[in-house]
Amino acid sequence: MKFTLSWLQDHLETEAPVERICETLSLIGLEVESLEDRGAAFAPFTVAYVEEAAPHPDADRLRVCRLRTKDGPVQVVCGAPNARTGMLGVFAPTGTHIPGTGLDLKAGVIRGVESNGMLVSERELGLSEDHEGIIDLTPAAGAAAPEVGTPFASLLGLDEVVVEIGVTPNRGDCLGVRGIARDLAAAGLGRLKPFEPGRVAGGYASPLAWRIAEGAGEACRFVAGRHFRGLRNGPSPAWLQRRLTAIGLRPISALVDITNYVTFDLGRPLHVFDAAKLAGDPTMRFARAGEEILALDGRSYALDAETLVIADETGPQGIAGIMGGELSGCTEATTEVFLEVALFDPIEVAFAGRRLGIHSDARYRFERGLDPESGNWGPEVAARLILELCGGEASEVVSAGRVPDTRRSVPLRKDRCATLGGVPVPDGEQVRILQDLGFEITDRGDDLEAQVPSWRNDVEGEACLVEEVLRLHGYEHLPTSSLTLDTAMPLPALSTRQRRAAAARTALCWSGLEECVTFSFVAERHARLFGWSEEALRLDNPISAELDVMRPSVLIALIEAAARNADRGFGDLGLFEVGPAYETAAPDGQRQVAGALRVGHSGPRHWAVERRPVDAFDAKADALRVLEAAGAPVDNLQVSTDAPGWYHPGQSGCLRLGPKVLARFGALHPRVLAAFDLKGPAVATEIFLEAVPEPKRKGTARPAADLSPFMAVERDFAFVVDLEVPAEKLVRAARGADKALISQVALFDDYRGKGLPEGKKSLALAVTLQPREKTLTEPDLEAVSAKIVAAVEKATGGTLRG
Repeated sequence: MKFTLSWLQDHLETEAPVERICETLSLIGLEVESLEDRGAAFAPFTVAYVEEAAPHPDADRLRVCRLRTKDGPVQVVCGAPNARTGMLGVFAPTGTHIPGTGLDLKAGVIRGVESNGMLVSERELGLSEDHEGIIDLTPAAGAAAPEVGTPFASLLGLDEVVVEIGVTPNRGDCLGVRGIARDLAAAGLGRLKPFEPGRVAGGYASPLAWRIAEGAGEACRFVAGRHFRGLRNGPSPAWLQRRLTAIGLRPISALVDITNYVTFDLGRPLHVFDAAKLAGDPTMRFARAGEEILALDGRSYALDAETLVIADETGPQGIAGIMGGELSGCTEATTEVFLEVALFDPIEVAFAGRRLGIHSDARYRFERGLDPESGNWGPEVAARLILELCGGEASEVVSAGRVPDTRRSVPLRKDRCATLGGVPVPDGEQVRILQDLGFEITDRGDDLEAQVPSWRNDVEGEACLVEEVLRLHGYEHLPTSSLTLDTAMPLPALSTRQRRAAAARTALCWSGLEECVTFSFVAERHARLFGWSEEALRLDNPISAELDVMRPSVLIALIEAAARNADRGFGDLGLFEVGPAYETAAPDGQRQVAGALRVGHSGPRHWAVERRPVDAFDAKADALRVLEAAGAPVDNLQVSTDAPGWYHPGQSGCLRLGPKVLARFGALHPRVLAAFDLKGPAVATEIFLEAVPEPKRKGTARPAADLSPFMAVERDFAFVVDLEVPAEKLVRAARGADKALISQVALFDDYRGKGLPEGKKSLALAVTLQPREKTLTEPDLEAVSAKIVAAVEKATGGTLRG
């Protein structure tokens, strides 16, 4: 919202400088976004009188002009054809920056004659492209001439300071200069001038009447207007053009400029139709199938049955609350108009504007809510301006519908500002602030009763009144107090949950996977493949039919993304996402999950490495890498084969810590791949970050490295066990044989075949022994080897292979 200081002073009687006004605006919630001094660039340019314009002694097209300026006589050489003795021009002294050319003036000698400055044209000032001659300020006969030295900017109104503020969506009343002035007056920065729209008597009955079609009464509660005849629609006066230009609007004609002026002055959008172009009474109705409108922006819009239009017998002539139609627009030839002052439903206007993609000043105000009473005073304000600037005659007011009754009272306990806002405000000050804002106050002892003004549709309860009092009283009155720290050092800025999510992302990125960010909504047919069954997780108002339930697994969106990539020729890829999955509608039914998916092959073709398809062990490795980054004790994890049904039953598993499942991994079930039309192989993992136990050590610092000075020793063991015995069981048994000495156990061979009894396999382990007190001797090695063999035989029933 933009306005100028002089425009503000039409409504606010104040002597406050613009700097204090801007500071106050920001303090009361109307944040100043920019402050533009339009006259700063024109400050050096002043009115000068040409006492003599003599021919140049050495150039036919140049004149030597002797000027009378505010600083005394000055001589300049001028090449303009209209330079003459006795004229008034615009003088730029030496050192002035010329905005239209970007040059800085310097004193010089032109063909032997000194020149100290110049007389400028409109092009050189950047005002227009006219450079046929210098600016001529000589008045017409009988008109007053500007005094020598008068700043040129003041003659054109270019010395105005333009303020731009940001208005929050609830403060539609401040989308007019008067609303801003009202807030400043309540903040103690002046006195709000009275608003007296008056009454303009109609001289005849209007030949046109407003009508609201059946079914459109909720979208348009009220519309008023009047007919005008005998008008002269020429250019608007200079003062009006200057104000519109200052805020970035292009003056068009008197009638159009009046509607724009009232929009920004009082926050009341208006529209005028060329009455001669209307066929029958204009009617508020919803558009019909196939209707289109050529709008004032020169574009045609296809209308749907949910868009409210203003139509005559030939079709739509305007889009309600958004933009008028070009076919009924006003031109210089317009002599009669019909005025529209309507109250449209904000939601209807907002949705129509979004569907059509139209942004207009009218829409911006209607969708935030107007003062309903403007339906009564709007026709009077418009009539007064139209008759003043365009002449003619006004009809009686005609209307349809009824102005909504928004009268309501809100109680305010006198101590509520202190108990709710933390600032005690004297009773009299509370009353003054609210009255200055337009509230009617009744004192009922301990309470105040506030009659809410019609333009404040955002005030709903007592807390709203407290906010109004406190923001005008000043937030600087809020008491300050130091925060009490529980520890000498501040607590970590990130929670364990946040750190784990970041660690999971980093680990998966280093694994070569690409991160995805997807919706938490999925199609029901896909969700059911992943165990979805709870109707409470169905969306009441989905953004798409394909996104109608909350996802039970993050893998669904990853599989969809992989299928889309495969359709475009990218069959080998790895994706991951860290986000929520929803198991139930209960508060604890949402889980933070890191999901990863690999499809196709493990890497690109290479001459030195054989290419292989991805398998369940790739998914397991991803899960272990994330769990380790999240701080899980990966050495203590157990693998179970009870992965859910969307995994392949023979190629999947779960990673557990006791009974708690920390992750699940494996190849995806062929049924799932077929449902998504994704060719395998495809493996995935889901890591439940919230299931990872908190670390036992305190703090986030790593412990000091505990390195042994003695050389490690590696011994290999091969055991013959039953086929159904998992290798993990051997690894865990060997590791537990001597926890102080054994630092690592790894499986390096799995043999099945010739030389072994039927139903048996040979598993070979590499055991690393790390002494810390002395170098191991052969008896030491034999002793620990015996412990390892005994532990494995006891746990698995296997025997040491000879």
